[in-house]
Amino acid sequence: MFYYFLVPLSDQVPLFNVIRYITFRAGAATMTAMFVCFIFGPAIIRWLKARQQNGQPIREDGPESHLIKKRGTPTMGGVMILLGVFLGTLLWGNLTNEYVWVILFVTLAFGLVGFADDYSKILRGSSSGIPGLIRLFFEFLIGGIATVWIMTIAGGDAGPLGGQAASLALPFFKDVFINLGWFFVPFAAFVIVGASNAVNLTDGLDGLAIVPVMIAAASFGLISYIIGNAVFSEYLQITFVQGAGELTIFCGALVGAGLGFLWFNAPPAMVFMGDTGSLSLGGALGAISVAVKHEIVLAIIGGLFVIEAVSVMIQVVSFKLTGKRVFRMAPIHHHYEELGWAEPTIVIRFWIIAVILALIGLATLKLR
Repeated sequence: MFYYFLVPLSDQVPLFNVIRYITFRAGAATMTAMFVCFIFGPAIIRWLKARQQNGQPIREDGPESHLIKKRGTPTMGGVMILLGVFLGTLLWGNLTNEYVWVILFVTLAFGLVGFADDYSKILRGSSSGIPGLIRLFFEFLIGGIATVWIMTIAGGDAGPLGGQAASLALPFFKDVFINLGWFFVPFAAFVIVGASNAVNLTDGLDGLAIVPVMIAAASFGLISYIIGNAVFSEYLQITFVQGAGELTIFCGALVGAGLGFLWFNAPPAMVFMGDTGSLSLGGALGAISVAVKHEIVLAIIGGLFVIEAVSVMIQVVSFKLTGKRVFRMAPIHHHYEELGWAEPTIVIRFWIIAVILALIGLATLKLR
């Protein structure tokens, strides 16, 4: 919004020239989103507490300590994150850029699915929300719409199958693309839905999910900036995506909102993000990776989320086939709780792993 109104005035007011720079607006979006959460966070938490008498329903088959320590803590704190992200992006982003709108669409749509799931859990007083197949149907529908939208933007006049719009870029290789044609739609939708649910599975301990989300968002903010800059992308010999640099603003807002939310989510948490937050944030990261043609790199940068999701898959398959469990409890962070690790120890060590994986993912930009 500020970009639209202030840039035309830069000839009269030279100070407004800074609005032209993505780096400045990304920083401003980060600060805006963070302070929005700081300012409105306490009121949002009070509002959630007033409407959730018993807080988030705790899974009965989870760690016993959760039944005592976490009972009564309100959920749906993702509302706070979404408020910060949207205000930060809308105020500082270039709203004529379609990539901004498609990512906001995915974030809001997945947020609404998560909100419905959280509301169902609270209403029924159960840790089981909307039936999984119904939730997945809507998630894949949203992911499919977003993918076609992104392909249309990238393809330009050539259409959604033009140029690199329907191609998968391979990290570590220069100008190597696999043209998937229309099969790119289900593939990219799977990336978006997979990222969304992987973050959702990671969100099981105070502060565990939000920091890796911020790390991934900061990483993709840098990737978006480079991908959207013709000079930088040519120097690093990676795919140039016209207009993708504007996604740096969204990523900055996500980092800022994450910092603001962490203030209230730090142990012992005053509020949980719930599916409202985890599904929307994961979906946003997945959609950004599709827009900047770094879907495979997302699996590296967001490797912690992948590990959490895979641990659940292994546990389910092993139990169904052999009747035995590989882990004491899944997702894997609960396994370490059952081994006796303290919650802060698990959280901080997982944060360290997330940083290491992000650095490896960012290294793919140069190692080609």
